[in-house]
Amino acid sequence: MAANPAYLAGLAADTYLPTDQRLFNAFELPLDKVRYVLVGEGPYPREESATGVCFMDGAVKGLWSDEKGGGLSKPVNKATSLRNFMKMLLVADGRLAEDNTGSAALAAIAAEFRADPAAVQTLAQIQQKLTGHGFLLLNASLVFREHVAPAKDAKAWLPFFETVIAALEQHRPKLVLWGKIAEQLNKLPTVRALPQIVAEHPYNLTFIANRDMHALFKPMELLRA
Repeated sequence: MAANPAYLAGLAADTYLPTDQRLFNAFELPLDKVRYVLVGEGPYPREESATGVCFMDGAVKGLWSDEKGGGLSKPVNKATSLRNFMKMLLVADGRLAEDNTGSAALAAIAAEFRADPAAVQTLAQIQQKLTGHGFLLLNASLVFREHVAPAKDAKAWLPFFETVIAALEQHRPKLVLWGKIAEQLNKLPTVRALPQIVAEHPYNLTFIANRDMHALFKPMELLRA
């Protein structure tokens, strides 16, 4: 309110995602358990998908296609960022080649994972594993509005984000910033003071081959239940 007195009143009178009081769903961990803050741009632009948790698409249940010759499930393929994140994990694990991430290569992997009781089957399991590793999955903007540029909403949420980072500062979490909007958070001294890993947003195909992301996520074995 101090930074932009008109913003919250305008938001309250507007239509935005996420719905159903899911705005602060990302705040699941006690502060002293947060080891990473993964920052995306904003909620998915679909009501079912926008969960209040960065990158966790509420429309996605199973990760692997049940169809013969299928790879990733249709809901995963619909969520471009999630699809590229899955491919990045598979490349990091050595199961998928960077230059061959198409449907044929994924079909063989999907069949293997569906038959493996030790393999992760759902997006909810990946979220649980990330939380277990100490991830706060937060977007730069906590809301999405069709008629407002995401960067504009993210700017309005800067004071909120600064407060969150200040509360976490003593625990020295590592920031994982995805995309240009997340990188803009470096305008804040509290953000600049923390260790960071910066990457392109996962909706870019180049994310699949990002070595920094491989190094970060490979040891976590997110695809093992």
